[in-house]
Amino acid sequence: MPDNSAPRMVADASPAPAASRRTVFTGAMLCILLASLDSNIVNTALPRMVSDLGGMAHLSWVVTAFMLSSTVTTPLYGKLSDTYGRRRLFLVAIVIFLAGSLLCGTADSMTQLILFRALQGLGAGGLLVLAQASVGDIVPPRERPRYQGLFTGTFALASVAGPLIGGIITSALSWRWVFYVNLPLGAVALLLIGLGLKTPRSGRARPLDVAGTILMAAGTTALLLLLAWGGQEFPWASTASAGMAALVLALFAAFLWRERRAEDPLIRLGLFRNPVFARGVSVSAMMTFAMLGSTVFLPLYFQLVLGMSPARAGAMMLPQVAGMVLTSILGGRAASRMGRNKAFLLWGLGLEAVALVALATLAWSAAPPSLFLVALGVLGLGMGMGMPNLTTAVQNAVDYKELGAATGTMTFVRSLGGAVGVAASGAILAARLAGPVDVEAMTRGGAEALAALTPEQHALLAEAYRTALTGCFILSGVVMSAAFLLVLGLPEQKLRSTVEQRPA
Repeated sequence: MPDNSAPRMVADASPAPAASRRTVFTGAMLCILLASLDSNIVNTALPRMVSDLGGMAHLSWVVTAFMLSSTVTTPLYGKLSDTYGRRRLFLVAIVIFLAGSLLCGTADSMTQLILFRALQGLGAGGLLVLAQASVGDIVPPRERPRYQGLFTGTFALASVAGPLIGGIITSALSWRWVFYVNLPLGAVALLLIGLGLKTPRSGRARPLDVAGTILMAAGTTALLLLLAWGGQEFPWASTASAGMAALVLALFAAFLWRERRAEDPLIRLGLFRNPVFARGVSVSAMMTFAMLGSTVFLPLYFQLVLGMSPARAGAMMLPQVAGMVLTSILGGRAASRMGRNKAFLLWGLGLEAVALVALATLAWSAAPPSLFLVALGVLGLGMGMGMPNLTTAVQNAVDYKELGAATGTMTFVRSLGGAVGVAASGAILAARLAGPVDVEAMTRGGAEALAALTPEQHALLAEAYRTALTGCFILSGVVMSAAFLLVLGLPEQKLRSTVEQRPA
């Protein structure tokens, strides 16, 4: 049951006017676009950054610093926005993100670039959470699936367009413009959110759970570093790996102990007694685990096993994006009309599980590209139905005064799920490819690294990669099937028709 002791935000229970809704939603869409693009647009510009700034040994931290800071701050933004109002925190997040982008573009050393990327990530964490939570301020849950569906479509397009746009900007201008391009778009988003979003702050501010925040940040950082360094800086089966794992467990245990005793905890553990919230958050992590863990290495499979060029290998992912865009929009509209979304969640997760099993079979048999296109299209259809409806279900299950905290917690756990998924698949690949050649060099070097292989090495690598990726898809299929079973046991809930109506 919701905790009614916390101060309730006083807001109009009716939806926001259409004009204001469009203004806020356009600004939120821009923020989702910026945060999504910046997680991958930088990758194609990394070689140029090294050429200008040096510091090759620390190159991976350009990506890792952004990932760490953006993940750690998501629950904090959600919690603070419930107390001080979404608008105020949203504007702060945009300003921090733009400041980080400007400083990244002016960096004179790799050290500066890494620090400024961390600053940029501090803002990006807020963009992701508050864009989704702000929809909850202006749109009742019944109408939310079609808005969240547009977010999913934007994220899908950004995931494919990011590397392409990064390459074009770097070639035509310089790598610095990969960051400068955020400034005009962010300025428009800042204006739209500032003008359109009107959210009140709670009646009484409570002390920030500083100890809980520090423990959560430390535990998350330790976990992400373990996943990033495991199998690379040190073997998984090593004293260093065991020590870091023990540190992660100790920090999160201390965090849970603190949250049970804090006056106003960063993450209220009582939320997890709500079965819809608990299962929804768990399923969001499992979905991201399965998606990233299975598809992040797929383009390289197309190059190694099927002999495609890098451009064609990237184009093979387009059916997945098209499927996501299609069902996220159409499925969102249908769920809004029906006022219920469990059926869409089940269809989405079911299609994803079937598609992952199909991809495992296709990878094992080195099937022709046309069959991969069909399977990836089905995977995208499932993702488009599942992701936005899951966000809506979690937000619909909690009281309005905890909307930001619930959204922040879900985004946080989802990010961790993705990181664990990539690490798990990376471990499978590394274990299977340890014999033929260096998998890390192949993954980072791409076409240039492949060209340096002898025909015998290439044949060995293709065979090993084929069987390794099959294992990744099987693991992801099992995880997605478990997510389907979790949702299957949920009671059907009617989506509320007003913003502040309490959950049933």
